[in-house]
Formats: sequence, structure tokens, C-alpha cells
Amino acid sequence: MKAGLSFKALLERLGLHRRELRAWAMYDWANSAFVLIVVTAVFPIFYKNVTAAGFPVEKATEYYGWTTTAVLLLVALLAPMAGAIADFLGWRKRFLTIAVFLGAVPTACMMLLHRGDWILALVLFAFGNFGVSSSFVFYDSLLPHVAKDDEIDRVSAGGYALGYLGSGLLLMLNLSWIQFPDFWGIADAESATRLSFLSVALWWLLFSIPILRNVKEPPRRLEAGEQTRLDAMKAGLRRLSNTFRQFRGTYRQAFLLLLAVLIYTDGIGTIIRMAALYASSRGLPDSDVILAILMVQFVGVPFSLIFGNLAGKIGTKRTILVGLAAYTLATFIAYDMETTTEFYLLALLIGFVQGGTQALSRSLFASMIPRHRTSEFFGFYSVSEKVAGIFGPMIFSLMISLTGSTRPAVLSLIAFFLIGAVLLMLVDVQKGREEALRVEERVS
Repeated sequence: MKAGLSFKALLERLGLHRRELRAWAMYDWANSAFVLIVVTAVFPIFYKNVTAAGFPVEKATEYYGWTTTAVLLLVALLAPMAGAIADFLGWRKRFLTIAVFLGAVPTACMMLLHRGDWILALVLFAFGNFGVSSSFVFYDSLLPHVAKDDEIDRVSAGGYALGYLGSGLLLMLNLSWIQFPDFWGIADAESATRLSFLSVALWWLLFSIPILRNVKEPPRRLEAGEQTRLDAMKAGLRRLSNTFRQFRGTYRQAFLLLLAVLIYTDGIGTIIRMAALYASSRGLPDSDVILAILMVQFVGVPFSLIFGNLAGKIGTKRTILVGLAAYTLATFIAYDMETTTEFYLLALLIGFVQGGTQALSRSLFASMIPRHRTSEFFGFYSVSEKVAGIFGPMIFSLMISLTGSTRPAVLSLIAFFLIGAVLLMLVDVQKGREEALRVEERVS
């Protein structure tokens, strides 16, 4: 009996103590495989060595950065409207399902890539990114519906921890295919790499099932003057228009948080997306690069959970600021990085704070928005993240183009962390939460 109670207490500490919480968090497990293996670890190296074979490394990195910029810009333009429509219709889970398939199918098609197919590689990469980035809007929008106010930080952090663990395990399997293809009966390492892309797509689809089956669609709630027969497009536009006007008043604190997230996520997103190519351009062996990225995954599991519990002790905002300070230090290390040992130190430091910082940013925003408009607001949150993802890779690519080196591009990231931290300190969290509650009280 004591063991049972102990295990239940552990699950509660991890934010995974109810079935709907575990089902919600499993989508982090599902989509993180794409983020780690396709965006961060395996595809960038495959793209450079195989599909873009013969290109100068710096030029291949530049094209990769511009592709990322274009996709994230498209998501940023579409996300708020799609979120507003999903809220009005009560179709959050339907839109999530569509996004999963839009991303997973092109990812599976990556197994067809061969040498010189750099255009097709970037097209498939773009579609996969569009799918996963769009899915975050509707996935994140369900967080305040499944988690209570005093659970939300732990639940969000628990999702990130599961994401790190699941994607890390799949990456380990993929690396074993790539390093020992004969053992697995695979023709060669290149074929094993292609097979890893298929595994990501299947993983993504399979582990999306729990959230679609076990998390209930939040009830549809209408605002004053809205009718169920109102055209969804018109309703979405009306809600967006109202939100834009209220950002200077009712939702002032949530908007200030969005600006902060926009700035500091710029640096975080660029590190995630460009780390492997940057390390490769510095002459580090590909095997060491992937091993360091794998280390980040497993270090991130306990530290995401630690951040979630730390937020309950010192506050969510302060905990995020700790993470941003660590990122600033990591940027200085990256600028002078010359050895594999330094890259491992950099990866370890990032592993300490990456998951926790992102998880708490998500939960802090979720606590400051009205529950009946979560998809719309996470659409704006997605804009904030994607615009950040646009400027980061864009500046990174531009600095490479102007200087012919990746080092000045890395140093430019420091400004994002410092400015983002200053804006975050200006956010009045309690006032923002009170504003959201007042809005909720006025809807039917």
C-alpha cells in the first residue's frame, strides 16, 4: 500500500497523476522525435552530406536557414486565424489531427531522398516543419483545459520531460541503425538514415493516439453577440479584431509576455535548429555532435521536472530568468568553441535549462489567457515563437553571408536573451491572470 501511495505521489509530483494529463503529455513524446531527429540531429547532417553533397558547407547552411524562415513565417501568418476558428467551432482536436498528418506524411517521404536531392529535401523538411509547428497551437491550447491552476507548471514540464525521454530513446535506436547497419540487416548507413525518417513519422502518428482518444474536446463557448450559425471565418476575424484592440488594455500583460517570449525564444530556437550545422562548420566530428545532442535529451528529462517544481517555490517568472541567464553563458561558450570537450560542456549547460525554460514559458502564458479562447491565444503565442524562429535563422544566415563565418552569428544571440529577460521582468503575472478570469466570467 505504501509503495502504491508513493508511486501516486511521484506521478503527482511529475504532473502525470491523471489519465488525461498523461495522454496530453504523450503528445510531447510523439512530436519531439521530429524536433530532435529531423530538425536538430540527423536530418541537418544528412542534408549537408548527402542531399546537398558538393555544396560549400556555409552555402548549404544558408539555404537551410532560409527554408526554416519561410516555413515559420507561413505558420505565423495562419496560426491566429486557425486558432480563433478552432475555438469558435470547438474543433481543437480536429485541427490537431490534420496538422499531425500534414507533418508526418512528408516526414515519411524523406526516406526517398538521395544524393543531390537538396530541393526535394528542403521541400519535405518544410512540410514537416509546417505540420509540427501548426500542431503545437492546438496541443498547447488544451493545456489549461486538462491541468488545474496549481498543476499547470508541473504538467507542462512533465510533457517536456516525456518529450526528451521519448525522442532520446528513438534517436538512440536510429543511431544504432546508422552506426551498425550490418547488425540490423540494413544495406548501409545512408539507408539506415533514411529509415530513421520513416521511424519518426510512425512514432509521431502512433503516440498521437492517446491525446486524440483520452483528452476531451473543451466545450464550445460563445461570446456576447455570437451565434452558433455564424460563419466560422467571420467569427474568427471578429475575435481576432477584438483581441488586437484589447492587447493594449484587457490583455496588456499577456501581450507583454508574448513580446518577451518572441525575443528570447529567438535565441533558443536558433540554437535548437542550427546547433548541428554550426558544430559541423567548426570542424567537430558528426558522431560527437549527435552524441552531445543525445546527451541534452537525457539531461533534459530530470531538469525539466526540476524546473517545474522550482517554479512552485520561487515563481514561474523567476525560474525562466534563471534559464535565460544560463543561455547567455552558453552563447559565450559557443563563440569560442574549438574542441569537442567544449561542445559537450555547451550541450550539458543547454540540457539543464532548455526544456524547463520552454515548458514554463508555455504554462505561464496558459495561466494568463481566457480558457474559451486558448487556441486563438496560442495562435498568437505561435506567432511569437515563429517570428522568433524567423528572425533567428534569418540573422544567422545573414551574418554568415556578410562575414563568411558562423561565429559572429552565434554572438548575436546574446542580445535576444538579455532583451527578452528585461521584458519578462516587466510582466505583472497576477494582474494578467485576473484580467483573464474577468473575461471568462462574461461568456456563456
